Amino acid sequence: MLRVGLTGGLATGKSFVGQVLADLGCFWIQADQLGHRVLAPGGEAYQAVVDRFGSGILKEDGSIDRNKLAEEVFDRPEKLALLTSLVHPPVIRMEEELIREFAARNPAGIAVVEAAILIETGSHKRFDRLIVTRCTEQQQIERALRRPGATLEQVLARLRRQLPIEEKARLADYVIDTSGTKEETIAQVKSVYESLRRIAS
Repeated sequence: MLRVGLTGGLATGKSFVGQVLADLGCFWIQADQLGHRVLAPGGEAYQAVVDRFGSGILKEDGSIDRNKLAEEVFDRPEKLALLTSLVHPPVIRMEEELIREFAARNPAGIAVVEAAILIETGSHKRFDRLIVTRCTEQQQIERALRRPGATLEQVLARLRRQLPIEEKARLADYVIDTSGTKEETIAQVKSVYESLRRIAS
C-alpha cells in the first residue's frame, strides 16, 4: 500500500485536492478532523489541553472553544508548540491505525493523509510520496478571508508561521497548482493519481 502525504500553504486547496483523490479511489484522512476528535470531551488530548490552557477555553457545555484556543496560541510560538505537542501524537496514532485498517482491506490501495503542517513537524518523512498544493499568496489571503471569523491579522500571522511554499515545493514529489480553474486543478490531480496508481500496483 502506498502512503501519500498531502500538504501546502494556508488556503491553497488541500482539501479540494484530497476530495478529488478520494473520488478517484484513494483513502483520504484529514488530520484536522482527527484533531477535532482528540480535542472533543473524552478525546485523548482533551484533558491535557484543558489542564494546560485553563477552563477559559471551554464553552458552557464543556467542549473546547477552538476559536478561544486559537487566540491563546495566536502569535505565541511557545504556546503553539505546547499545543502541538499535546495534539499531534494522538492524531498521528489515529492516522497510523486508520492506515493499517485500510491496508488490511486493500493492500494495493493509496492512503492520502492531508495535514497543514506536515513538513513543519517532520511528519512528511512517514510517507512514500508527498503532494504539495500551491497558489499565489494573494489568492491564499483572499480564500482564507472567506472562512467564517477570519481576520486579515490572523491570516497574515498564519502565513508567517508556515514554511514558504517554495521550500515545501522543493520537498514535494508532486506540486499541484490550484491558482487556475477547478477544472485545471482536477486535471493535474488526475495526472498525479495515475502516477500514484502505477507506483502502488
